[in-house]
Amino acid sequence: MNYKKLAERLLPGEYPSPEFYEAKYPPRNLPKGAEVTRLAPSPTGFIHLGNLFAAIANERIAHRSGGLLYLRIEDTDLKRKVDGAVEAVINALKYFDIAFDEGAEIGGDETYAPWYQRQRAEIYRAFVKKLIEEGRAYPCFCTEEELTALREEQTAKKEITGYYGKYAKCRNLSEEEIYAALDAGKPFVIRLKSLGDPENKLKVRDAVKGEITVTENDQDVVILKSDGIPTYHFAHAVDDHFMRTTLVIRGEEWLASLPIHLELFDALGFPRPRYGHNCSLMKQDGETRRKLSKRKDPELSLEFYRKEGYYPRAVKVYMLTLLNSNFEEWYLKNPDAGLNEFPFKVEKMSKSGALFDLDKLNDISKNELSKLSEGEMFAFLKEWAEEFGSAAQKGYFADEEKMLRVLALCMGVGGKKRRKDFTTASQAMEFVKYFFERPAEHDAYRVENGVKCAILRAFIGRYAAADDAQTWFSKVKEIAAENGFAAEMKDYKAEPDRYRGSVADVAEVLRIATTGKANTPDLWTIQQILGGEETLARLTEELK
Repeated sequence: MNYKKLAERLLPGEYPSPEFYEAKYPPRNLPKGAEVTRLAPSPTGFIHLGNLFAAIANERIAHRSGGLLYLRIEDTDLKRKVDGAVEAVINALKYFDIAFDEGAEIGGDETYAPWYQRQRAEIYRAFVKKLIEEGRAYPCFCTEEELTALREEQTAKKEITGYYGKYAKCRNLSEEEIYAALDAGKPFVIRLKSLGDPENKLKVRDAVKGEITVTENDQDVVILKSDGIPTYHFAHAVDDHFMRTTLVIRGEEWLASLPIHLELFDALGFPRPRYGHNCSLMKQDGETRRKLSKRKDPELSLEFYRKEGYYPRAVKVYMLTLLNSNFEEWYLKNPDAGLNEFPFKVEKMSKSGALFDLDKLNDISKNELSKLSEGEMFAFLKEWAEEFGSAAQKGYFADEEKMLRVLALCMGVGGKKRRKDFTTASQAMEFVKYFFERPAEHDAYRVENGVKCAILRAFIGRYAAADDAQTWFSKVKEIAAENGFAAEMKDYKAEPDRYRGSVADVAEVLRIATTGKANTPDLWTIQQILGGEETLARLTEELK
C-alpha cells in the first residue's frame, strides 16, 4: 500500500516536520534534576479532591527540584466542556495556594503555549499524518452501531472488549476498499495500528509504586476523531513531549491506560516520561472501604471546602499527611514551619488507597485555626462571608472592633490555652451569631420557669455594665444563695441535697437568656461586648 498517498488523502496539505516542532519546543533551560510536572484537567466544571491531591504532589515535586508546574486544559471532548470551568479550576486551586508557573489563563513562558489542546490541533494532525505515512495508523469506517454490536459479541463470549486482533476489521482493508469508502464520503476516525502482543509482559518502574508489570497494548485505539481533533490518549503523548514533561503524577485509575501510552510514545519516537500513579482516596463505608464518589460524597468536590469555609492550609496539611507517610511526624516537630519546608519525596507517597477521614480533617482544621491571631481570623471570615455568607453575616464585619473582641474571646487569645472551637468559616459564623443577632431559639433551661424568672429579675435589678468580673460574679453568687442554690461549688459538692443546685446552674440561666446557648465562653466578657442595653433587653425578653 502507498502509505504516503493515503496520508495525503486522509490529511491533505503540508504539515511541519517533526524536526520543526522539536526546534519550536526545545528542552527547557532548567537545572539538572529539575522536574517538569503538570496538572491537566478537562473543563467539565467539576474540580475534585483527587485533582488537589495530584496538584499538591506535582507542585511539591516540581518546586523542590528546581523545576516547574504548568496547567494544561484537555478540552478535546467538546461535549463535556462547561462554560467557566477553566476559571473554576484556577480559582479552586488558587484558594489552596497551588502555585502554577505557567499555563492556561496563567501565562508564563510562551515558548510552550498554547495550553489548550484544541488550539494545538495542527501539531497533532502533523504527527497523525506521520504515523499514517509509516503504516502505523489507518482509517476506520466502523459506525457506532457496528462498534456496539462488536462489544456485545465480545461480552457474550466473555472476551476482552475493544478494537483489536480479529475484531479490528478495518485494520486490513485493501487499498481499493479504503479509497472506495473515502470516495463514498464515509466518515472515519484514525486508529493506531498496535504492534503489541497481550502475551508479552512489560516491567515498568512506577515513580510511586516501584516496579510494576503490565500487559503490552494490542488495542488499535482511536488517535484522531472524525472532527479532526485527537483523543486524550494521543494528545497527551504529543503535549507531554513538547511541553517537556519529565514526570506524570496521576491517579491509579490511569494504570489501565499505561500500556497504550507507552506504545504511543514509542510509535511517535519520543522518549517516555516517567509515570507515577498515586493511590485513590478511599472512604470507610460501614465495614468496607470504597473510593470517594461524586454521586455519594459531597466532600469529593473542592467547592464543598470553599462553601463550608475550610481554612486552606488545614486542607493542605491533611492532604500532605495522606501524600507522604513521614509528613505527620515532621509536622508535629515543626508545627509553625512553612509547608514548603517539608522535604516531600515521591518515594514516600502511599502505594495503596489512602483513607480520607473528614473527622481528622476537622481536628486539623480546629488546630490550624487556633493558631491565627484575631486579625487573621477576621480577614479569613470576612473573605468567606463576602463570597458565601448571608446579608446578615456580611453585616457582622461592619463594626471591626466588636468582631475582633468577639474573636479574641472565642479563640482564647491572651489566655493560658488557645480555644479550638472553630472548625470552618461557616461553623465559626454560626458560633458567633449570638453576638450580632438575638437568639431565635434557646437551649432548654434546667430549672423550672418560676425559678428562672426569679433569677432573671434579681440579676436585672442588680446588673451594672460597669461592674468588673469579680463584682459581677459576686452578684451572681448572691442571687444563687437567695434562690436556694449553693453560692460556692465546694459547699454544693459537700452537701448536694441541701441545695437546688449550684452557682453554675444560676450562671447557666443567665447564659441561655443572653446567648441562647448553655455552653459559651466567659459570660461576663460576652455581656461586656454586647453592652449593658442589649444585655438587659435580652434578659428581659426571657421573663415569661
